[in-house]
Order: sequence, then structure tokens, then C-alpha cells
Amino acid sequence: MRASPFLAFAAAATATVLVAGCGGGGDGGEGGRASSAPSGKPGTTAPPPDAWIPGHVAKMSVAEKVGQLFVPTFSSRSDAIAKIRKYHVGGLIYFPGNISTPERTAAQSNALQKASDVPLLLGVDEEQGIVSRIPFITRFPGNMALGATGDPADARAAARVTGAELRAIGINLDYAPDADVNVNPRNPVIGLRSFGADPALVSRMVTGAVGGYQAAGIAAAAKHFPGHGDTATDSHTGLPVIQHTREQWQRLDAPPFKAAVAAGTDMIMTAHIVVPRLDRSGDPATLSKNVLTGLLRNTLGYQGVITTDSLEMAGVREKYGDAQVPVRAINAGADQLLMPPSLPEAHRAVVRAVRTGKITRKRLDASVTRILKLKQRRGLFQATAVDPSKAGAAIRTAPNRATAQRVAEHAVTLVRHKSGLLPLKGKKVAVTGPESDTLGAALRKHGITVTSTGASDVTVLTTENAGQATASRISALGAKPVVVAALGRPYDLNAAGGAEAALATYSSSTVSVNALAKILSGAAEPAGKLPVPAAGKPVGHGLRYR
Repeated sequence: MRASPFLAFAAAATATVLVAGCGGGGDGGEGGRASSAPSGKPGTTAPPPDAWIPGHVAKMSVAEKVGQLFVPTFSSRSDAIAKIRKYHVGGLIYFPGNISTPERTAAQSNALQKASDVPLLLGVDEEQGIVSRIPFITRFPGNMALGATGDPADARAAARVTGAELRAIGINLDYAPDADVNVNPRNPVIGLRSFGADPALVSRMVTGAVGGYQAAGIAAAAKHFPGHGDTATDSHTGLPVIQHTREQWQRLDAPPFKAAVAAGTDMIMTAHIVVPRLDRSGDPATLSKNVLTGLLRNTLGYQGVITTDSLEMAGVREKYGDAQVPVRAINAGADQLLMPPSLPEAHRAVVRAVRTGKITRKRLDASVTRILKLKQRRGLFQATAVDPSKAGAAIRTAPNRATAQRVAEHAVTLVRHKSGLLPLKGKKVAVTGPESDTLGAALRKHGITVTSTGASDVTVLTTENAGQATASRISALGAKPVVVAALGRPYDLNAAGGAEAALATYSSSTVSVNALAKILSGAAEPAGKLPVPAAGKPVGHGLRYR
């Protein structure tokens, strides 16, 4: 095991701070807000636990400081360790190819931390729903389903379970929650990842989710600032342009990020989008000083870590070369650079910019200080190791699975119910469409007779992002009553006027399909409310059986 001089220094410095403060001090607060406690001496307060960090940043080399700004991908453990030792990276991001079993993933996280003199932020994109990287954790429906519950406690519970399971395998940062307000039904990249179309609803759910992740001991990253909810272009493949005025931005996009700041989010992720009314330069927000420093730092008062979205995405690479992008991002106000296309090229470019004065030493030190304070706040200077032998037992526990089932049931929304057709108890039912086998088996468990279309009294048609094709699929089923259940985007229900009843689950996960069966059978009442307009109904609409 490699000894860590930085950890030793941090431990000694923290001890000195505590002694100086007569044992006072808290956990460093949230989102970069330091806390202090009385020292026991009149007129004095204990210094915060991170008080040692600025002094130590001053002693770091330029290469070490620049390394803290980068969070690259890695292809193998040896590749990761090479990047840690050569570039002093501040963190690494996990993808499915880096993950095997809980035990092996925990052991790998430990190995990566041991290779680094400074504790690493080991992150992952685990939003749940349609953006999920870890195959073995408790499955929850995504954010739009949580939005349909209308209950921030459900968002907090889901985030806390997810965070605790990530922490068990050594991951200490989740690039979540999504704070975008999805006001464009044609949005190709956000959609179900959003809590909804109402800024107030999204704000409440973001507050719950941030609190849940951080209560589980991992860092949260609200995204994608200044708001990616009204675009018809995917920033992975192009550069979206959003034509919101400043007033529209303040009303629609800003509130969830204000809520994230107020909740003390550890990190906020930028968007590779152009908003001409916020910055006329044509630069994406990731590279815009007006957006990151002007709006996020100065207007919203955010003092935590700003991370870019992936620098591999086309939206940030259209205008400038890969060596210019990281320099421009730092000067715009970003602190961490996620997934540079070439770490050697990007690292050289930033070091050169610091040495030539294009990035000032003051600017560099500010970012490194924020990053180290985040690590201090999450306890990484005290301990990073997890127990691989206990990782599996911490994941998919019975209470965690029960939480997921409860949340999924709360989300199912009865949008239309013409004829008292539901619940299905006492009827012969055919099931067709995506996940029909899973739904049929779940209905049988609730005592429903599942049969062929020809022998049925009613057909349940499931759809998953079928759009206008939903109407023709209903027509093809003939004259018998049809119940449509949208397992993906609820906008399918805009074309479901020919059905006798329409529901939305916002997720095709097994837990959501099981919840749908429970509602259809009458074993539970529908309780969800639309988080976006659908089927001609507004946000907040939802029916019950009684």
C-alpha cells in the first residue's frame, strides 16, 4: 500500500484546526459553505475543518494543481493508475465497462484511491431511469416518475438509497440530479430525465434529491446549467440553441438551480448549449464567462464546484479545438473538466496557459481550493476505503427494494378513464406491447385472468415512446375496449384518444411494470399526477378510482 503524504498532511492539519478550536467545528457545511462552532472562549469561534486547504494549495506544484481539474475516463485499472500517477487527476468517472461485481468494483475503487496522493472523486452518471451505469444496484424509475409522485420525500428516499449503494462500492460522486425543466416534448436528450415541466415542481424534487445523495455521504451534481429543457437538438451530437430571453430563463430554467444552490449541492454541471439572450458570443454555456461566472457565481451566488459536461460531446467541440476548450472553460468559471478527449493534450494546454498567464495563478488556485474543500466536506481526507466483503450485502436490500416499489406505485398516473373500465378485477384481459410478458405475469399474481386478444374482454396496450403510432396501434386492436399504458414518455398519450383509459408509468423498469399491474388490478389506487402536459391535460392532473 502506497503511503499518502497528502492524507497525512490533511490529517495533521485537521487535527491542528480542531485543537486550535478547542474541539469545535462541524462537517464543513454543504456546497462550500463553511460552518463553525463556539470554541468555548468568549469572542472566538472554531476555524472550519477545511481551514488548512488554502495554505496547502499554495504549496502544490502547477502540474499537481492542474491535475485536480481533470476527471477522465479509464479503460482498465492499470490505465487509471497510470493517469493518477502521471497527471495527478482529481477524479475518474466510472462506466459499465469499469464495473463487474459489487465486491470487485469496491476493491477497484480502493486500489485507485491508494494510488493517489490526493483523495479521488470517483464519479458515475447514475440518474436511474434511462441513464443508468451500474447494473446491479436497486432499480428506480427515473426522474419524471419521481416528479409524478409530487413528493420531495420520494426523491430524497430514491437518491439516498442510490447514494448509499454507490458509496458501498467506493463511488463518492453521482452526476445527478437532472435539474432541467422539460418544456419541449421533442427534447431528444432530456425528456424522462427531467422531473417535469413545472419549475416549482422540479425545484422541490431537486431539493429532495440533493439532500438524499448528500445524506448518503456522496456528492451531488445538479445539471445542466443554465437549463437544457427546451431543445430539439442533442448536445452529444450537435450544438443546441435555446432562444429563451433572460426573463424566460429566470422564470423557467433558473428556479431548480436556485433550489440546488440553496440545498447546498456540492457541484453543478454545465450544458453545451448556446443561449444567445444570455451570451451573444455564440459560445456554448460551458465556455461562457457571462453564464458561469456572471449568472451562476454572481447572480445565483453559487460557491461550490462547477464541472463541465463531457468534453467529448460535439456540442462543446464545434467552435474551438480540443486544446482550447479546457482553457476557455476554466477562464469561463468551470472548476473541473470532465472526460477530455485527450487527457495529455488537455493537461498540457492548461499547464501552458497557467505558465504563460492565460489562466492566472489566482484563478487556478480558486478552482483547486473549491475541489479540495468538496473532498474535505465529503470526508475523503479522513477515509476513502470501503469493505469489498460487505459491498454485496449493502445492495438491493429488502428495504431498498421496498422503497423502489413504493416510489414506482406513487408515480403511476391515471390520465383518462371514460367508462369505469378500471380496475380490471373480474375481467379477462389481453396484454400486448413492450414488457407485455412481465405485465401479464404481474397481473396474474394479482388474480387477473390474462388471455388472448380474441378471448379477452379488454386489451391493455403498452407503449414506449411510440408517439403518433400509438393511435394506429389502438385502432388495430378492433372494437373491444383498450387501456393504454405509456411506459416511456407520457407524450404517447397525446395520440391515445381512441382508448377507453390511459395511464403513464414513465418507466419500463420491472418495478414500474409491477406497480402498473397493482394499479390496474385494483390492489392499489392510482396516485400520480402529470409532471408534464399530456393527453390534453395539464401538469398536476391525475384521476383516482374513487
